[in-house]
Amino acid sequence: MSGALDTAAVAAWVGDALPGFAGPVRAEKFSGGQSNPTYRLDTPAGAYVLRRKPPGTLLKSAHAVDREFRVLRALQDTAVPVPRVHLLCEDAAVIGSAFYIMEAVAGRTYDDPRLPGCTPAARDALMSEMNRVLAAIHDVDIDAAGLSDFGPQGNYYQRQLDRWTKAWRTTRTEALPEMEALITWLEAHMPPDDGQRTLVHGDYRIDNLLFAPDGTDCRAVLDWELSTLGHPYADLAAVLMQWAMPPGPQGRGLAGVDRADLGLWSDARFVAEYCRRRGIPPIENFAFYLAFCHFRMAAILQGVKKRALDGNASDPERGLQLGAYVPEYARQGLNATRGPA
Repeated sequence: MSGALDTAAVAAWVGDALPGFAGPVRAEKFSGGQSNPTYRLDTPAGAYVLRRKPPGTLLKSAHAVDREFRVLRALQDTAVPVPRVHLLCEDAAVIGSAFYIMEAVAGRTYDDPRLPGCTPAARDALMSEMNRVLAAIHDVDIDAAGLSDFGPQGNYYQRQLDRWTKAWRTTRTEALPEMEALITWLEAHMPPDDGQRTLVHGDYRIDNLLFAPDGTDCRAVLDWELSTLGHPYADLAAVLMQWAMPPGPQGRGLAGVDRADLGLWSDARFVAEYCRRRGIPPIENFAFYLAFCHFRMAAILQGVKKRALDGNASDPERGLQLGAYVPEYARQGLNATRGPA
């Protein structure tokens, strides 16, 4: 798939809405993303970021840039750091798909949770900041933010299980008994709805956070494509799920890593600090939340793999690399059902 962006069409659509945005506009596509193609736009007025839906046939409700735009706008000036958004274009005729434009935030990202190049003290501070921001997301007053209708009522996990099971079976390219067994276990161990209903990010991990160029404070939480109203422990468990994966550019995990030696937090410390920050008691039945997160990630990556095979992925080569981890996430999910080792 071509990464080309019709910058002239973008500039014409923007018109006078952003003073100084008129061309010449130069676009550079960010590499690595598998959801919504994202570009840095350099204009006479300065830099912006454009995020669009990918072309091609998409799953219903997937790649919802309008929802991303809405939640980013709602979180302006809250304790959750996000880029300031400017304009949303829902007319696919302009560049071939819907898109929005937001500010370009200066900062750095970490693709590897081992945080190479950082001191142990810096790693500790980055872990703490990651923990703080997650708690802040879940403490957002959804009514005050205008997000009370951002997700449906009812049991979040049942809705998510139904959604991603359907997505899995729509995009499945080969049989995977472990995934089917995991789905069966989750259906049989669905917890009762405990009434918790917060904003959830849906894909919270360190490579979706933008940190200060010369510090450890978080400047922006990125990639809100999967955000909704739901149960906060799904985000929390997703952090630990990612850490259970193998280290490296694809697994992006901490399996087998001596965390204490590096200054990285243990799973138990991350959960305990999260509970302390939110003023909640220790979490029971955490095995379900971990297993669920592994299931959902397997389903998401299967969709990435299918788009890569169909030629619709933002980065087809990386899409196939990530898709190779689908069986591993399914296996890890089954392991999580057995509780702590």
